[in-house]
Amino acid sequence: MAQSREREDASTYFAGASLSVRWVQGFPSQNVHFVNDHTICYPSGNFVIFINLDTKKKTVLQCINGIVGVVATNVPGEVVAFSDRRLKPVIYIYSFPALTRKSKLKGNILLDYALLCFSYCGTYLASYSSLPEFELALWNWESNVILCRKSQPGMDVSQMSFNPMNWHQMCLSSASAVSLWTIERSNQDHHFRMRMVKLPLEDGSLVNETDMLFPTSLRKDLIYGPVLPLSAIAGLVGEEAETFRPKDDIYPLLHPTMHCWTPSSDLYVGCEEGHLLMINAETLKVTVLQKAEEITLLDEGQLISPFTLVYQKDGMLASGIDGLIYSFTVKDSKYQVKNFLEVDGPVAHLIFSPSYKMLLIQTDKGTVYIYTFGEEPALDKVLEACDGKVLAMDFVTPGTKHFMTLTNSGEVTLLWIEDGTCISKILLGTQATALACSPSSLSAVVGTMDGYLYFLDTQNVEFPRVIHRTFLSESPVKILTYDQRGIFLLVGTVDGNIFVIDAKPSNSFQIFGYTETSKDILQISTVSLPVSDVVDVLVLSSLREVGRSRLELFSLPIMLSKVAPPIFSDERGRLKDDFIHKFLYEVEHFLSSAVLGFESDKIYGFCSQVPYICSYLLPEKDHTGVCILKPHQKVQSKQYGSGMICMSSHGLWLLTVAKCGFVFIRDIFSLEVFARCRSHSHQGHGIQCIRMSMDGQHILVNGRDDGTLVYLKWKRLGPNLASDILEYYQQLTATLNNTMERENEYLAASGGLSKHVEQEEEEPAESSKKLSLDSSQEELGINPNKEISWIQQKREEAIKNEVKMFSQKRKEIKRGIKELSRIIMSMMEENEKVEPIAKLEQQEFCLDLEELERLHDESEEEVAKIRKEVEMHNLAKSYLTELIREECWNSMAVKGRALKCFHIPYVVENFPMKERTEEELQQLKRVVQQKKTEAECLKLRKEIVEVQSATLIKKHHEEDDEEEEDEEKTVKDTSLPNYLLGSLSPDFGADTSLLTNQLELHSREEKINQIILLKDIIYKVKKAFNSEFDAAYKQKEFEIARVREKNVRIEEIISDLELEERVWQPVFEDCEQPERALVVEDDEISFQKHIPPWQSAKTEMTMPFGMEQLQQARASDARQRGLMDMMGGVLEVKKEDILRMVIPQPAFMAKADALWSEEERKQFKDYEKKVKELNEERDKYRKSLEAEMKKLQNSIQESTQNFDEHLKRLFERRVKAEMVVNQEEMKINNLVYSLLLDEELSSREQFLNNYLLKKQEEKNKTSEAIQKAREDLDVFKEQHDILVAEDKVLERSFKREFSDVSGHQVDILYKLFKRRPRVHKQKTHADVNSLVPYGERPGSGKLNKENFTQLMKSMDELDSINNMPEGLDPTVWEHFCITRRAKVENEYKVKQKAAGLQEMTTFLRKRLEDDEAVQREIERVFQELLRLQDEKVKFQVNLTIQILLKQGQVELENFQLILEYSDAILINKNIIEDLNSVIRTQGQKKVASMMESKEVHKGIYQIEWEHKKMEMEMEDLNQKAWDIQMLFFSRDRQKYLNEPNYENVIAIQIGIMEQTINVIDKTHKKNVQNCKKLLKKLGRYSNQKDIANYTLSCNLREELVAVSERQDICNEIGSTLTCEKIAKERYENLLKKQKLTSISKQQAEQISILQAEVERLRMKTFPALIPM
Repeated sequence: MAQSREREDASTYFAGASLSVRWVQGFPSQNVHFVNDHTICYPSGNFVIFINLDTKKKTVLQCINGIVGVVATNVPGEVVAFSDRRLKPVIYIYSFPALTRKSKLKGNILLDYALLCFSYCGTYLASYSSLPEFELALWNWESNVILCRKSQPGMDVSQMSFNPMNWHQMCLSSASAVSLWTIERSNQDHHFRMRMVKLPLEDGSLVNETDMLFPTSLRKDLIYGPVLPLSAIAGLVGEEAETFRPKDDIYPLLHPTMHCWTPSSDLYVGCEEGHLLMINAETLKVTVLQKAEEITLLDEGQLISPFTLVYQKDGMLASGIDGLIYSFTVKDSKYQVKNFLEVDGPVAHLIFSPSYKMLLIQTDKGTVYIYTFGEEPALDKVLEACDGKVLAMDFVTPGTKHFMTLTNSGEVTLLWIEDGTCISKILLGTQATALACSPSSLSAVVGTMDGYLYFLDTQNVEFPRVIHRTFLSESPVKILTYDQRGIFLLVGTVDGNIFVIDAKPSNSFQIFGYTETSKDILQISTVSLPVSDVVDVLVLSSLREVGRSRLELFSLPIMLSKVAPPIFSDERGRLKDDFIHKFLYEVEHFLSSAVLGFESDKIYGFCSQVPYICSYLLPEKDHTGVCILKPHQKVQSKQYGSGMICMSSHGLWLLTVAKCGFVFIRDIFSLEVFARCRSHSHQGHGIQCIRMSMDGQHILVNGRDDGTLVYLKWKRLGPNLASDILEYYQQLTATLNNTMERENEYLAASGGLSKHVEQEEEEPAESSKKLSLDSSQEELGINPNKEISWIQQKREEAIKNEVKMFSQKRKEIKRGIKELSRIIMSMMEENEKVEPIAKLEQQEFCLDLEELERLHDESEEEVAKIRKEVEMHNLAKSYLTELIREECWNSMAVKGRALKCFHIPYVVENFPMKERTEEELQQLKRVVQQKKTEAECLKLRKEIVEVQSATLIKKHHEEDDEEEEDEEKTVKDTSLPNYLLGSLSPDFGADTSLLTNQLELHSREEKINQIILLKDIIYKVKKAFNSEFDAAYKQKEFEIARVREKNVRIEEIISDLELEERVWQPVFEDCEQPERALVVEDDEISFQKHIPPWQSAKTEMTMPFGMEQLQQARASDARQRGLMDMMGGVLEVKKEDILRMVIPQPAFMAKADALWSEEERKQFKDYEKKVKELNEERDKYRKSLEAEMKKLQNSIQESTQNFDEHLKRLFERRVKAEMVVNQEEMKINNLVYSLLLDEELSSREQFLNNYLLKKQEEKNKTSEAIQKAREDLDVFKEQHDILVAEDKVLERSFKREFSDVSGHQVDILYKLFKRRPRVHKQKTHADVNSLVPYGERPGSGKLNKENFTQLMKSMDELDSINNMPEGLDPTVWEHFCITRRAKVENEYKVKQKAAGLQEMTTFLRKRLEDDEAVQREIERVFQELLRLQDEKVKFQVNLTIQILLKQGQVELENFQLILEYSDAILINKNIIEDLNSVIRTQGQKKVASMMESKEVHKGIYQIEWEHKKMEMEMEDLNQKAWDIQMLFFSRDRQKYLNEPNYENVIAIQIGIMEQTINVIDKTHKKNVQNCKKLLKKLGRYSNQKDIANYTLSCNLREELVAVSERQDICNEIGSTLTCEKIAKERYENLLKKQKLTSISKQQAEQISILQAEVERLRMKTFPALIPM
């Protein structure tokens, strides 16, 4: 065996071993790019994969620093750029097809590049990074230089592209914005200039945005000051104020998805909402393209927002999530849509080939199609992606030709090892988890999430098939492992079961049993040597609770299939531990992977928490329980992250992979690495699984998250290493050869094996039907319609056997339970009939005391839970109550309450007041002290001024001055009038002497002090009213008490009089005593109080004792009972008892009157007299009581009405107090508003100053840029002038250079000196030009260099000796060639300098325009600052004051609560009163004079009226006379007046007219008959003409046939010559016509010139005199 070989020199043994990547299989997750017209590329994991579309051959380029980021290609230069995804990523530029690195670009990016893009022509590469820089950079990738960069924080870009027609323009788009970038160049300096596109709203309408910095349409508020922008109102002063918009002013805009450029440098942008936009790149004008007609979609699909756009001639192609590609034809501002193509799945990317002959279509899953225009079939599938993520792969035995892959969706693929191409696929239709290929047959097994195993036949790789299916358990399958000889299949599930299955198809994949392990199974390793009779199995699982790993080792004999099942397993299918020799081991640290050595005495483990690989020796002696293993050998893994260990087929190599993405191959003895290769990276979370073929020549590595499958092959392998594994491989294949042939023959012959699957599926159903007949069906819980797993079947069979075994015992137990139940029922019936004291509780009859206790505990827990929830709810409510009480009641110094009148609906409320805080009191004290200090200072200043002025005044005026001073003091001491104060606060005793006059409030501090004083006045007004309210409240309490006292007497009187009246008893309501709302009375609780059982029992025990004491007390009270029986409970009769007194009737009154005696009659009279007296006393007393009650009621009514009147006055006082409070609060609000507006003005001013500083900095930068551009332009212009001068010097000095040559030869040389070679441009095919929409695009600097090189090559042809003139000396010719070459080079330099000069001039002009724009902005800011300062001054001067005016004091027209008094003035009332008195006096005088003039005017008016009357009558008479004179008389009227028999004349005329009409009628009838005759003649004539025409048409047809025959003869004989002759004559005529036309034009020009000259000479000789 190779395992026993010892190596003395390991370094020489492993020398030269190395791995290399043969091919890579992955599917594009990013966009696919064209490298040239026949090659595409895309990134996958650590590689960039190139595919030749003609040969389908793949080429791989590996990124040395990990996973590939973004990729971009440049078709003209045939280069590929990609970035890595490490920290501080790098961009690599590789050439194609050589795949050599041309440059390496290092920037300042920290995390990752998001986008890369090449310009179409030129050496420019644009890169964009996302977080945290958001930087756009422009590179010259040939010189590894960043030309310019610009950062846009927060701008996340999804697409970036250069303008194909102009590399100076770029477009960057995201889901919320589109921006256009212009690259401006000046010599070697480059600058970015960004412009944002204003997108329309979601409905496609354009929004008109107003300028938020300098709004021009703000309304003017003449009352409350200037109206400022929203940013100033928000208090923003920084850069955020420039873009600030309120939430209500932000409308949802369109969301761009993709964009593409047009040949006219416009942009088409597709939006998520389905709109299509066209953007002009120069003006940024956005046009929403409208649909020309409704879209007819395939299968009635719906057009969704486009995922991708690509431009074609006169339109574009777009795709969506419906798998359709649409063709858009755009004309003007409308477009038409047609269905272009349909593919499987949503299309994620479209791109044309450079020649526009092919269209690449990429779906969201990674499938790539190529649509070729003009070919059949047009659609070709280049790359077909897998349906899901690749989970596992394995080699098809023997592992030299094919291998299999498995995806999570259940797709199994067979592929060639040589190139990784797909052979066939089979879809299982369920979620898969694991895959393994059998070493002993051409079969494979797939495990699924629902616990099934699918066995596949892979003999025919083109048509694999499912041959068997097994349902192991309901737990998902986690691990599938075959032993090295393919005897057993070990299946690990998630619930911790290891199933042992026969791997041979001939045994129908028999399940031997299962063994239980820990649930977290990590790996199953086997050792099955050809010389061994057992298969050793090692299972690794983790014990995360204790931080250890468990290893379980057991052995399976290879002859297990020939042993009876009861020997090695129990009835439930569990393998017996003593049969499989199961041993448990634990490691004191976590292992992520472990394998068993071929000698079965050593375990190799990969530590997950520390970077070590350890080996552990197994104890030689058997043990029981758990054995702790210690590391025997410990080597650093040189890999990070959790890893996995696999062993080669010959057991001498260890393959280790980890999260780092490296594959290490180690020697099993020293654990040292002798070969390594990086196939994946940690950015893709490393390697998921690795497989090595049996011969060790092929290695497959699958990434965990990058979706890349890498095939590694030995680049170099030492002869010793190769011989070891090949020797073992030959030995193993020789051992397995017979078994494989036998099993493969069985697979090939087992055509009915699939039917056996159906039979197996039917067997569980039949068995379940049989089991359902058993009485134990309820216990088994069998569902006949559900498929039962193997482990469940075993359990049910075991239960069934147990049921059969213990059926008799079971029946006896059931019989006993029934008898016991009958006895208990009879006992319960008997219990119901006994006395309550002897009756047992229901629970006493429960035999299951444990269940009863459990139910009791559950109920107690539920009650405790509910009680706790209620307590917490009550606690929350109590807390909320305390908060409300503290905030609204306890914190109030004066509680809010109301007072109601007794009889009228008046309610007066006090002012609730909080206690003033210490800070408020301190502020008030400071302001009062400041005001007093200011008053004292003012007084002292006046005294000083008065003393100084007194020295200059005479002494006899001192008394007058003192009187004036006293008057001023009195004026000063008196407070301002109410109308200037703006409130009625002095009426409540408020001191307003400290208040500043409203007309003098200018500074901020004065306004704040005024607000503090006004708040103090409000507090005092409320306090004054509250004192009055408290007095009224006490008065009402006194009144209610007095009414209650009087009502006591009234109630007594009512009871004495036995009246049914109700006594009116006033009480305080809840609003008058709000504290009652905080106390809950017993009668407010609707629920019955819960009394604990112990309390109710105590009450029942003490109640009889209390009743007995009460009876004893009543029995001992004999005095009270006697008083009640004898005198009604009183010792003397009161006056009030008269009404209740009754005189007893004599006893004889019961007899009849006739039977009375005299004595009895006397007694009866006395009785009647007493009754009469008693009734009189009663009436008298009743009236006195009624009078007393009336008096009391009147007293109550009077006192309560007096209180109501007082409360009414208090209500008016309350209204007035509230008015005063509102007046003071209005003044405070005006002051607060003025302070707020002052802050807004300050914020606006500060922002404008900051903005001005910013613009000034921009102005400095633009000035510096202009200065630098001018300096560069001057230097460049100087260089250009020098080159031009040198060029002219070369041309002028030509003849001097060749002065020794003859003149004739000099002329010939000069002509050759001026001659330039023609540079042959590469002509493109006409069909390519017709397909490419962009046409010929402008060249780049690289193309210019190539043109210059080609020009120099053409110059070599001109410099050839063959072009030398005859007779010229060869030395002169060489000198001439050198001179001409210098001249050509100089001309080329001049041309380049001229182009650069023009570019720099343009750059300078744009910088000047930017400078002018910044200057205009600065001037605009200055104007805004000046305007703001003017408004601020006006605001400080124009104060808002509050004035109290009575009715009649406002003398304005149309006064209807207006708020603007621009045309009003405020003057003193005395002036108006004096003016009114003067007006009244003058008015009385005017009225008197008006009365005098009234009488005079009355007579004048009467005379004038009579005069006018006469004039009007005269006009009427004149008009009548004129009408009579002008009356018109016609002849008819004259005849009517002259003829006496006018009616007879009319009758004669009527008769004449009737005769005339009859004659005309007859004539008309004759004419009609003549016309009918003429029509008949014309009809006969037309028939004759028709016959003649028919004859002529027949003749014409014959003539036409003859003419056509002659024409054919002429065409055959001489048509060609005739046509050529005619064409030649026409061509000559056209030439003559063109020549004559040109001659006529020249002559016309000469004539016009001569005419102009003649006119000039004429005007010179005879000047015209133009009239002025």
